[in-house]
Amino acid sequence: MEQAKLGTKKRLFSGIQPSGTLHIGNYFGALQQWLEHQAEFDCVFSVVDYHALTSVKDAALLRENTFNAFRDLLAIGIDPNKSILFQQSRVQEHPELAWILDCLVPVSMLELGHAYKDKVAKGLDANAGLFNYPMLMAADIILYDTDVVPVGADQRQHVEYAREAAAKFNLAYGKTFVEPKEMIVENVAIVPGTDGKKMSKSYGNTIPLFGSRDEIAKAVMSIVTDSTTTEDYSHVAFQKAPLQTVRPANLYMIHKLFKPDSILFPLYSANQNNYKALKEILIEDIDVFVAPMREKWASITDADVKRIVEEGSAKAKAIASAKMADVRQKIGVTL
Repeated sequence: MEQAKLGTKKRLFSGIQPSGTLHIGNYFGALQQWLEHQAEFDCVFSVVDYHALTSVKDAALLRENTFNAFRDLLAIGIDPNKSILFQQSRVQEHPELAWILDCLVPVSMLELGHAYKDKVAKGLDANAGLFNYPMLMAADIILYDTDVVPVGADQRQHVEYAREAAAKFNLAYGKTFVEPKEMIVENVAIVPGTDGKKMSKSYGNTIPLFGSRDEIAKAVMSIVTDSTTTEDYSHVAFQKAPLQTVRPANLYMIHKLFKPDSILFPLYSANQNNYKALKEILIEDIDVFVAPMREKWASITDADVKRIVEEGSAKAKAIASAKMADVRQKIGVTL
């Protein structure tokens, strides 16, 4: 029997890996949408620390990153009174269901997983956790009878796998799981980093979300300013109309996250060769934007984080354990 929804709204699930300090690419690429979803959906948000084990082998680092991820989410405005916010590893039903799903899906399906294929294509060793990653992600999603999962178009496969896993279980054992649908987020900001590539910690090209003004300034001053125009960034989803005469393009594409074209276009047109001045304006605009979040981050105590993690994880556990009781009965392990 399907579990009751948190309310009358559709349920939405999303998760974030505790992979280190948040940057503005994380915020505009995903977390800003989390804030907007809180008003429209019954949201279940998770810090998915088990997923991080595919790459993080330092226990102290994982513990620190996980703790800080919760503080970060609270600082940007995730409200534990509106949404369930929990730590994945505190809900053991996730890996339990993942194993059951592993026993239903073919190896050939997992071999097509993007993360696994990409690593193999680069000649790198892919651990079994990375290979089975899609089924743990599927378990994350379907345990909560999730209706929708917000993803960029390039992440559609994650939800397709979850839907396929749910459908295979339902076919084998009877209707049990909601088969989730992807909610493709249009105009998601693919934020360029300081070197022009996609902003990513792995590239070392980020601007910290909660950084001090000096840290922001150091990152902004390192932004590559070459002769490219915004036409060269026409692949960036949030840019609706390339402004072909604007230079330096990389600086402009970051700046437009904070101010509209109507303000920036004349400013950049008047300062085509004064990159230092443009960077100083961007530093000020970023600092003004992040200052309230930075102050809130500093005001959140360790005790606040621990309490919210425990309370949110208990709420998630209640839903997941009830669902798994039904699953165990149906697969025949309940005697």
